[in-house]
Amino acid sequence: MNNIKAEYFSLNKILLLAIGLWPYQQSNFTRFQFILLSNILTTNIIFQVKNLLEQLLHVCNELKDENEIAIINECRYNSKCYTMALTVLAVVSIIAFITASFWSNILDIILSTNASRSHHLLIMTEYFIDQEKYFYFILLHNIASVCIGTIAMLATGTILIMYFQYTTGMFKIASYRIKRAMNVDMLQNIKQKNILIYKGLICAVDIHRQAMRLSQHFISSFEAMMFCLIIVGVVSVSLNLFRIFQVASVTKNVKELITPIIFAIATIVYMFIANYVGQTITNHNQHVFITAYNVRWYFAPLYIQRMILFLLQRNSRNFTLNIGGLFDASIECFATLVKTSVSYFTVIYSTR
Repeated sequence: MNNIKAEYFSLNKILLLAIGLWPYQQSNFTRFQFILLSNILTTNIIFQVKNLLEQLLHVCNELKDENEIAIINECRYNSKCYTMALTVLAVVSIIAFITASFWSNILDIILSTNASRSHHLLIMTEYFIDQEKYFYFILLHNIASVCIGTIAMLATGTILIMYFQYTTGMFKIASYRIKRAMNVDMLQNIKQKNILIYKGLICAVDIHRQAMRLSQHFISSFEAMMFCLIIVGVVSVSLNLFRIFQVASVTKNVKELITPIIFAIATIVYMFIANYVGQTITNHNQHVFITAYNVRWYFAPLYIQRMILFLLQRNSRNFTLNIGGLFDASIECFATLVKTSVSYFTVIYSTR
């Protein structure tokens, strides 16, 4: 067996040993290596998130106008609502998975007439121990893994939603500042108030640029991870759809449908929310320029009209959250990803 491992998995063994993930011949040093590398990776992500949040908080703390603070408070309330809704969805999914895991085995015990009964796991995993003897330990391990993975997805997803909700508020503030700067009352005495108009537009452009910079900074910090998540999401939906149709057409075992259905729905919801957030950012950025176009800019002095013209020209190219140069976060992108997943599923199902 060792010769077979060395022959077929030699290169993979080297790579897995480098990060402490080789499942055979586990030593104390290997465990220490895995813990050390995991902590390095985790702390790097934490520091990046901390840096992004500090920049965002710095911008929010500089707000003095009551209306601007009200806009940010509204965005904070919306992010809390999203977090609560997704938390409830995650809890319901975990409860459904736990219930299905235990209930399916309880039914097997009740309905089985044989002396020896085989247990079933909703997530098929190979363990290096007697799976019948330690079944409930393995079951608890599976449940714990699902709970940890769900919490990780929930935490990263909600922090993304919260972050972009605040940047959305910054775009709203930019629109508000443009309206306030070009207020009709301020234009009644242009000679005395031109400087206020000029400063108001500068403040609007400044927070608009900060909103775009923070959005792009977030994407650039996690672009590689998000690109991989997109690929994994498409593959996951395709394989889970294939599993659903395979079980429905061959085994017709309802218990085996639970896991792929939960995973497929969770992945699609995750992709939709991420693309919906990106679409929201694009829409609010466009609203800034619509606001600049609709205000009574023609009452302003010529040099301020030129300033607004330069602002409108910036809208000639849409601002989007681009990932890897291939995906622009939007509802259209979500539809494309789902269509691609279904296409891959169709190919796999037709050539099974």
